[in-house]
Amino acid sequence: MAELENLFALQDENYREFHARLMPNIEKERIIGIRVPVLRKYAKELAHGSRLFLSVQKEKRVCNTVKENDCDNVEKFLNTLPHYYYEENNLHMFLIMQMKDYDTALAYLEAFLPYIDNWATCDSGVPAVFKKHKNELLLHVYEWLDSDKPYTVRYGIGTLMRLYLDEDFDIKYALDVAKIRSGEYYVNMMKAWYIATALAKQYDAVLPILQERLMDSWSHNKAIQKARESYRITPQQKKYLSTLKV
Repeated sequence: MAELENLFALQDENYREFHARLMPNIEKERIIGIRVPVLRKYAKELAHGSRLFLSVQKEKRVCNTVKENDCDNVEKFLNTLPHYYYEENNLHMFLIMQMKDYDTALAYLEAFLPYIDNWATCDSGVPAVFKKHKNELLLHVYEWLDSDKPYTVRYGIGTLMRLYLDEDFDIKYALDVAKIRSGEYYVNMMKAWYIATALAKQYDAVLPILQERLMDSWSHNKAIQKARESYRITPQQKKYLSTLKV
């Protein structure tokens, strides 16, 4: 499973040249060049039949029919860190996102987060099972926000953005994101993205964060820029937001 020759068999050289320009902090020799839909499909093929990707109930029913080598190979890949190739990191995240058991997905994610070294892997999403465990997940999200690893912090902010801006929204989350101070570009960009998205969904509640200038100037202005680029912000709101730039 996940032998490098299998990944290189999916290589698209033209895509490699294009994508390398989008990943300035990743050395080109570490990029194989695999289109995301292709890699996601490969991840699904690897996950099929492995006990790691079954709910506890289903695992009890099928554990005797799973090929041990398949399960062992998937686990070996997930437990072998760090990876060298960018696509190995993406594959790792795509596999975690398919896990059906909350505790399993969380354990593998937290083991992997310190090794994430780029925005694309970081922004791949959250396991669907997390949506059913939002209350207990929050404790871990706040641990991620407090990490000294920039992409762990970014993932924490991204999780708040993806899971806690609708019916589970609390202004405390937005205020806590605004308070984060970092010299890391990819942390501050995610802060801006979060606030811009929060404005689109919770405009009246989040607006005082900009009015009271609770963020650093760069993140503040970038949040306004991204909000004004959003089709979910009204023309009147965009006009007012432009007056809040610092």
